[in-house]
Amino acid sequence: MTDTLAQALTATAAKVEAALDAFLPKGDGLEADLHAAMRYACLGGGKRMRPFLVMETARLFSVDEACALRVACAIEFVHCYSLVHDDLPAMDDDDLRRGRPTVHKAFDEATAILAGDALLTKAFEVLAHPLTHADPLVRSDLVLALALASGADGMVGGQQIDLAAEGESLDIGQITRLQRLKTGALIAFAAQSGAILGKAPAHVRHTLVAFAHDLGLAFQMADDLIDVEGSSVEVGKATGKDQARGKATFVSILGPERARAQAALLAEQAAKHLDLFDAKADNLRALARWTVARKS
Repeated sequence: MTDTLAQALTATAAKVEAALDAFLPKGDGLEADLHAAMRYACLGGGKRMRPFLVMETARLFSVDEACALRVACAIEFVHCYSLVHDDLPAMDDDDLRRGRPTVHKAFDEATAILAGDALLTKAFEVLAHPLTHADPLVRSDLVLALALASGADGMVGGQQIDLAAEGESLDIGQITRLQRLKTGALIAFAAQSGAILGKAPAHVRHTLVAFAHDLGLAFQMADDLIDVEGSSVEVGKATGKDQARGKATFVSILGPERARAQAALLAEQAAKHLDLFDAKADNLRALARWTVARKS
């Protein structure tokens, strides 16, 4: 990771952390456990890659930072909700996330389900608020895009395919579709959200979606490699899960070396999509390359 990218990621993560903290409830009544679980799920960890994409793409169009930060928080609420639910015994049954007990272990399963529900709802509350953008059509466009990326035609649909695929022999096309939905759809929303906020023309939005699609696949290939080659201490969660469950992955189909080479190719392809933006997109180009080099 370059020093410039490291500094930008750190600065963005700090701003997002403070904004998330301000948005999240802190009640001490009968719903106190719910509020505590929501905060536990969101605060104190994570790469904040999706918020970073929001903030960096918004900069391309000189969008007010306060508006972009609200969208960055909304997508992080959706991402964190998905992790809470994915970790449940009925789904991936994980005990560790970001180096500490998962939400259902730190609290209980019912509270974890409700915390995820509340975080998902919070995302759309934030997007729909006039402070996110003065133009109601822009807010509506953001709500629609995030709903499509999050639901049955996006992340949730991909998770269902992932569950159904355990023990099945999927080909590379099926794995690619699964990951475009499960991981890529939310990344694509993050990348195009800056263009939505900036009222950019359709072809510019499409350019950022193309960047995000390649970035998302490269990110997932790197994740698959980390699951095979990484340690749980370094990664902050259990590794070797996919192989143990008989899940088809990019690594199981391509092998580690071909998956690594393909991820690097996709990262460069993602960076190439950004030629339109010249030096303003250097952090996004660096992010694409770091995505495939990371160890966690």
